[in-house]
Amino acid sequence: MLKAINLNSPVPYYAQVKEVLKESIGHGQLKPGNQLPGETDLCAIFSVSRTVIRQALDELEYEGLISRRKGKGTFVAEPKIVEGLAQKLTGFFQDMSERGYPPTSRILKQVQAPALPRVAGYLGLPPGQTVVEIERLRFVQNEPLVLVTTYLPYPLCKELLDLDLSNQSLYALLEQRLGLVIARGHRFLEAVAASPYEAGFLQVEVGAPLMLLDSVSYLEDGTPLEYYHALHRGDRSRFEAELIRVREPRV
Repeated sequence: MLKAINLNSPVPYYAQVKEVLKESIGHGQLKPGNQLPGETDLCAIFSVSRTVIRQALDELEYEGLISRRKGKGTFVAEPKIVEGLAQKLTGFFQDMSERGYPPTSRILKQVQAPALPRVAGYLGLPPGQTVVEIERLRFVQNEPLVLVTTYLPYPLCKELLDLDLSNQSLYALLEQRLGLVIARGHRFLEAVAASPYEAGFLQVEVGAPLMLLDSVSYLEDGTPLEYYHALHRGDRSRFEAELIRVREPRV
C-alpha cells in the first residue's frame, strides 16, 4: 500500500508523490511490469489534484522508472541494461557477457551482397563490391534488445558465411578463426524512431524511441574491417562512457 504524503509540508506535493512512488519501486513494493493505479485512483490515494499526479509521473517517466502505454496505462519500467560506449572497444556479446547477461542471436540474414554506397564508403570499398552482410536480432534474457546489421569485406571474411553466429562473439571468431584483430573504432550515436520493420522485431510500437549506434572498426594497419548499424531499444538500453579530462597546458 502506498503511504500518504504530508499535505502540511513545504515540499511540493508532486515531489512527495514522486518520492513515494520511487521508494516503492526501489524497495520492490512495485515491481517491473506492475501497473500503477490510474490517475484518478492516485488522486484519491494522495488527496491531490490530477495536475500534481501528472507532474510526478512525468518526472518518473523522464528518469526511466515508469513507462506509459497508450490506451493501456502506466507501468513500472524494466531496469535498463547498461552498455559500454567508449571505454573499451568490445563487441555486444563480450560487453553483455561481462555484465552477466550472455546474449543470444536470431540470424535474419547471412549472405554475400553488393555494398551500397554508404556501406562501401565506411569500408573504403568501391560501391557494388561484394561484402558479407549479417543481420541479427540480439536477445538478452530472452528479450529482443538490438537489431544489428554488420558488413565486412568479402575477401577477408567470406568464411563467416558458413559459421553459426547465434551464440558466439563475432569479434572472437574474427580473431581466432581468421586472425583479424580489431585495433580501434569510431562510433556514432543518435536517437531515431522505430520503423514498422524494426518495431516488429524489437516488439515495440511503431515510432518508439530507438538508439542508433553506427560503428566502423579498423585493423592495426588502418584497414576498415567492419561497419555495423545497430538499433537498440530506447526503453531497455542505456549507454555509459568514462571521460578523462586532458589538462590544458600552462601559459
